[in-house]
Amino acid sequence: MAAVTEAILALNGPTASGKSSLAVAVAQELIACGRPAEIVNVDSMLVYRGMDIGTAKPSVAERGGVPHHLIDILDVTQTASVADLQALARAAIAEAQGRGAIPLVVGGSALYLRAVLDDFQFPGTDPQVRARWEAELERVGAEALHARLREASPEAAAEILPGNGRRIVRALEVIELTGSFVPTLPAWTYLLPGVVQWGLDLPREVMDERIDARVDAMWEAGLVDEVRGLVPRGLREGRTASRALGYRQVLQFLDGELTEEEAKQATKRGTRRFARKQLGWFRRDPRIQWRLANGPGLVAEIVADALARS
Repeated sequence: MAAVTEAILALNGPTASGKSSLAVAVAQELIACGRPAEIVNVDSMLVYRGMDIGTAKPSVAERGGVPHHLIDILDVTQTASVADLQALARAAIAEAQGRGAIPLVVGGSALYLRAVLDDFQFPGTDPQVRARWEAELERVGAEALHARLREASPEAAAEILPGNGRRIVRALEVIELTGSFVPTLPAWTYLLPGVVQWGLDLPREVMDERIDARVDAMWEAGLVDEVRGLVPRGLREGRTASRALGYRQVLQFLDGELTEEEAKQATKRGTRRFARKQLGWFRRDPRIQWRLANGPGLVAEIVADALARS
């Protein structure tokens, strides 16, 4: 059996910062140095089969021969919960380490990365209880349901925006199941040993330019046709997949709610807001080592650090 290595590299940063290509370059260099390396995806949208263009999913060629895990594992009708992805990612990390490979954990929001890397426990779920609260959300709307949450737990309501229907439903479900809900995140404590986090930084104007160019490229590559093809496969019924940036706006275009140009511009605006939110959450983590995206010598620095630790 291969020796187990404790080194785990986590690459994070906002949308369009180049995480996926950097991960491949780092993994290839590690392999060239005689150290196996594998990439574990924790982006909740890359898990969906058929959602390729709008998620900027790396193609087989772009993966550069490096093993990738947790890509194309769910149908669009399935839900990629944080708790599910946590379990899958931790299993993939352990399996890679069991083969003597250095895992590179890449992508996703700060919540998903922390759920995988940190001592982060989720209360259980009950499909019937969840469905009942989701039906209530559909009936009364997010703000009215938020008022119900405020009655049940003022502390939880204070931490959850009135328009965030999914978090309100989850809070009410947990309160019903356990009697309480803790809306704050746990302390910055790694559950897994050997974790080193690298963050990709870039000026806001550069990030905005990259996002705009990426959305334009998605449209040119056929995002609208991709969404059309996913509708018969249940995209509209998928609670998570149908809300993905780009897909939601294209669905609005197909439904006549937006023109195609309006859908494209709405995708750009939504992605820019999401990227800023991502960066804001990552900035709160004092353990992340920040470097300029595409900075000279970055691959060599990360590889040298990983080899020294493993």
